[in-house]
Amino acid sequence: MQIYFSPEFYKEDAQVLNIVTDKNEAVGYLAFLMDDKKMYVYGTLQEEGISENFKDLVTPYIRGLTKLKPDIEVFTFLSAGGKKIEIEEEKQ
Repeated sequence: MQIYFSPEFYKEDAQVLNIVTDKNEAVGYLAFLMDDKKMYVYGTLQEEGISENFKDLVTPYIRGLTKLKPDIEVFTFLSAGGKKIEIEEEKQ
């Protein structure tokens, strides 16, 4: 199943993105809060079955945001169907 971001709320230091399917059905959300030195990422999916797609969607997005502030510390909590999802954040 293909999933996509659908922006719900966007500011320079905060974002809320709905996670939707190709049929525009909401299956979760992702929220970002940033300050000068820290970024908090919280996301959840309703179903565990699309967690790999979720990781593939979220990981490059987080990496892109960290390029804006290379020294930012990232704190994440992602879950799918109530189970925690681990992602690797690489500093480049």
